[in-house]
Amino acid sequence: MNYLSDGLVWLNDPLNWTNPGGLLDRLREHLVISAWAVLLGCLIGWPLGVWLGHRGKGGGPVITLANLTLAIPTLALLTILPLTPLGFGRLPIVVALAVFAIPPLLANAYTGVREVDPGIRDAARGMGLSGGQLLRQVELPLAVPYLAAGLRTAAVQVVATAALAAFVNGGGLGQIISAGFGIGMSNGGGGQIVAGGLVVAALALTVEAVLAGVQWLVTPRGLRGRVWPRGSTV
Repeated sequence: MNYLSDGLVWLNDPLNWTNPGGLLDRLREHLVISAWAVLLGCLIGWPLGVWLGHRGKGGGPVITLANLTLAIPTLALLTILPLTPLGFGRLPIVVALAVFAIPPLLANAYTGVREVDPGIRDAARGMGLSGGQLLRQVELPLAVPYLAAGLRTAAVQVVATAALAAFVNGGGLGQIISAGFGIGMSNGGGGQIVAGGLVVAALALTVEAVLAGVQWLVTPRGLRGRVWPRGSTV
């Protein structure tokens, strides 16, 4: 059987998009889960990374510890967190996905602040800027391209990983794939599985393209084209 052709046929059926629990509903769930996870990751990773970068101390161990969380299987976290006081529902799923969003956000925020030219810092201090003013008026604006690079990496990672939420009945596009397995490959489920995978991949590529454009826009002209941390470029 040609599962790719079956998948394209499945995607071409409007009812598979508009029926309750169809692609549009699952896409909406997927985007909501991913957005909350990335937002939670930003609320934790960015302030911590900027603060550590501004202090210039303790960043290495914290970033190493954060990166160690990437070794934890995503499905394991999605399975374990609902058994904690977080309970079942979307909250543990958002928290689990946020755990994987934090390392790139934290690392890029820290690097962005630390990469500020020491001469610029000295000039700002010579003008009488306090530590807080130095951070807000000098370090943060210059670190914006790095923050955007971290956001881009984290968002794509979360969007791609959120499909696993279906294994704990968490909704999202993974439900389309899971339902296909339930139907069975020989009963037409193969096309649905491929269709779900194609939509997840297309969504991840779309997010990558949009945030790459945002990263390019917030990067000063003279720095466009250089290689940024964690494989991101502008």
